[in-house]
Amino acid sequence: MPKLILVRHGQSQWNLENRFTGWWDVNLTDQGVAEAKAAGVLLKDRGVLPTRAFTSLQTRAILTLHLALEQAGRLWIPEIKDWRLNERHYGGLTGLDKQETREKHGDEQVHIWRRSFDVPPPEMEAGSPFDLASDPRYAGIDIPRTESLKLTIERVLPYWESAILPVLTSGETVIISAHGNSLRALVKHLSGISDDDITGLEIPTGQPIIYDFDDKMVPGTRYYLKDA
Repeated sequence: MPKLILVRHGQSQWNLENRFTGWWDVNLTDQGVAEAKAAGVLLKDRGVLPTRAFTSLQTRAILTLHLALEQAGRLWIPEIKDWRLNERHYGGLTGLDKQETREKHGDEQVHIWRRSFDVPPPEMEAGSPFDLASDPRYAGIDIPRTESLKLTIERVLPYWESAILPVLTSGETVIISAHGNSLRALVKHLSGISDDDITGLEIPTGQPIIYDFDDKMVPGTRYYLKDA
């Protein structure tokens, strides 16, 4: 039966520094590298071997995928990178220290920006140090100025339906290495989680989540591979 593996990238430098990251490209920490490798070892040890891979255009997710696949002996499988699996765009919050932002705007406002379903942060201003308009990986892409979780879902799910689900339906074991919010979008859809409840779901770094699909492509209950 088809099997889906979801992996959030290992700890990034800005995870460690407690900064809003979004679409900005940061690398993994040493801990993040270790988390990614451990995910691959777990896949190999449990015999859950991916045959196709999808990831975003962001280094932390790509590197997590490669480190995990290397440990699992699967670095050779086909992979596709697409911006629609990118992290949620944090707009004008990008690069800011989360605690300093709370002190400036108040806990309640920051909580709304971070955890509400459909309220996006302030838009990123053109010419911001974190403006990606000149980044060659996004040439021809209408880069968002900010995104709520709702807006993130609106780009992730069509890509899931058009590009990933057909591969899964053909019987492949698919791994998606992505980000906290792009993976929350998928988990919300696959597990039927409400708009209110999804805001409280945390996706831990480097921990493979598994969905087993039946012959009608109905996903079973998600579980962490470490608990299987």
